[in-house]
Amino acid sequence: MDVVFLSRLQFAMATMFHFIFVPLTLGLSMLVAIMETIYVKTGDETYKRMAKFWGKLFLINFALGVVTGITLEFQFGTNWSKYSEYVGDIFGSLLAIEATAAFFLESTFIAVWVFGWDKLSPKMHLLSIWLVAVASNLSAIWILIANAFMQHPVGYVMRNGRAELANFWDVVFHKFAWLEILHTITGAYILAGFFVLGVSSYHLLRSNKVDFFKKSFRIAATFALIFSLVEVVEGHFHGSEIAETQPTKLAAMESLWETGSNVPMHLLVVPDEDNEKNSLEAIPIPGLLSFLAYHNPSATVKGLKDFPKEERPPVALTFYSFRIMVGLAFLFLLLSFLAWKNKANPLQSKGLLKALIWAIPLPYIANEAGWIVAEVGRQPWIVYGLMKTSDAVSPVSSGQVWFSFALLTILYTFLGAVDIYLLAKFARKGPEA
Repeated sequence: MDVVFLSRLQFAMATMFHFIFVPLTLGLSMLVAIMETIYVKTGDETYKRMAKFWGKLFLINFALGVVTGITLEFQFGTNWSKYSEYVGDIFGSLLAIEATAAFFLESTFIAVWVFGWDKLSPKMHLLSIWLVAVASNLSAIWILIANAFMQHPVGYVMRNGRAELANFWDVVFHKFAWLEILHTITGAYILAGFFVLGVSSYHLLRSNKVDFFKKSFRIAATFALIFSLVEVVEGHFHGSEIAETQPTKLAAMESLWETGSNVPMHLLVVPDEDNEKNSLEAIPIPGLLSFLAYHNPSATVKGLKDFPKEERPPVALTFYSFRIMVGLAFLFLLLSFLAWKNKANPLQSKGLLKALIWAIPLPYIANEAGWIVAEVGRQPWIVYGLMKTSDAVSPVSSGQVWFSFALLTILYTFLGAVDIYLLAKFARKGPEA
């Protein structure tokens, strides 16, 4: 394996592993803040115990997420030094803001929240968890803005062979960035909603702390349904933006080989990348792909054959990841609607409670699949249209990358096992743990 492939493999492994922790941190911080808000507003002690219980799971997840995130930023210097040199003026400034403004705020007020239950007034304590939730999400926003620059670079000038920042506000407020932010954060909220629904269902089926977990279930069902709806609608607009800015990615997402107008969407497709065609296409819906991409059923959609082979992303991986993500998004909408419909008395539908326990891993799969679509679908570019991934790698040997890859894999496997063990242990014990 060459250095480029190994470096990509290492970064993909590290990012996908880190992304196991991030969505739950983002969503659970919001849910805990909502639970504590209800406690402060109503004085109902159940919601205080609820904030403490779900907050403990949030803290376990947050701690392990921080550890796995630190190594990612190091890799820009160790494995991707050419990339850092090329866009460091832009990328570095965004990550610096994330670290100094958002991460430190989040870390500081987590300590205030953990140790301040008996030392602060209820309102001041509530403020601390909202600051944690806002800072967690701000942290994600700055990182996603940096990633959005790689997807659709704006606000820069080329000078001395480097991309330098020309307009900070263009980078921060461009449309692609905010569609990506909304898409990712909404996915995180769905994951957290299903996590709370699944754990609550587990206890409800065992008649353990029924009132406590009924209330948790009710909050999570509403939360998951709202963001499942938002995700489906927003996902459509995000896809349209990709059609405009990254047509090769759209073509790979749909395994579309030939350019045409009034392009149908086939519900059943099997890509045959080697022969530049689909070995199976069935159940076409006329004009649907043209409509979804450009809001016009007669619009022309470019196929992969209109792009040089060396500028096409891997088709099969992008295509199947996209279908998994979209299919799961509609499943979340259905399950969250059923949960919301039964929220007053969830025990009347034990089949749904069992399904929600099994559904806990599904939003993780959807989020990882979405990340694959975003990152693999952008290849061969590390910065779309500006810099190829093969030109971004550090001048290091494959042996060095093999060593760090093996080391990180062992470390992350250990951390993943610790996270699953601790989350499962305290989730099973319930609020009295």
